[in-house]
Amino acid sequence: MQIFFKNKKLINSGGYALVETIFYIAILGILSTAVISALVTMGKTFKETVAQTALLQSSSIMERMSREVRQDYSATLVSSTDLILKDSAGVNKTEFKLSGTDLQLLEGSGLTFTGNLNSPNVTVTALSFTQITTTQGKAFKVVMSVRYTLGSVVRTADFYDTVTLRGSYVH
Repeated sequence: MQIFFKNKKLINSGGYALVETIFYIAILGILSTAVISALVTMGKTFKETVAQTALLQSSSIMERMSREVRQDYSATLVSSTDLILKDSAGVNKTEFKLSGTDLQLLEGSGLTFTGNLNSPNVTVTALSFTQITTTQGKAFKVVMSVRYTLGSVVRTADFYDTVTLRGSYVH
């Protein structure tokens, strides 16, 4: 690069000075650190969002159990973690059963296994059905605890509901 001054003397500028190079490297380092920090924060936020979504989906499991109990006429409490619901004719309709850490759904008169209600990264750590019988009717208290685990992210949630069987309440 050639630069001319007033006296027409030619001065050659051969490149950047050492100070300018160090300055540009420092700016690049600061910008790189900011970008990497933002990416790490976004990754953590994404993992937390996925965990919260999985726990929110677990609330739909509780809603499903409550809805099924509310629609049926009678139930048999096989154990504290196994409930069989029956229709108005007394035929088995639905069964909710804790098997290890999976909440299983069985349907139909033969109670055929239809699948696990919880997703693979969600484990059911506790499930309890408690029968409540009063002069006014029959109900079930349902308590469920779930845990979401993916890598270092571990979150838990507890769900509770008390549901009256359709055919049991007295007016």
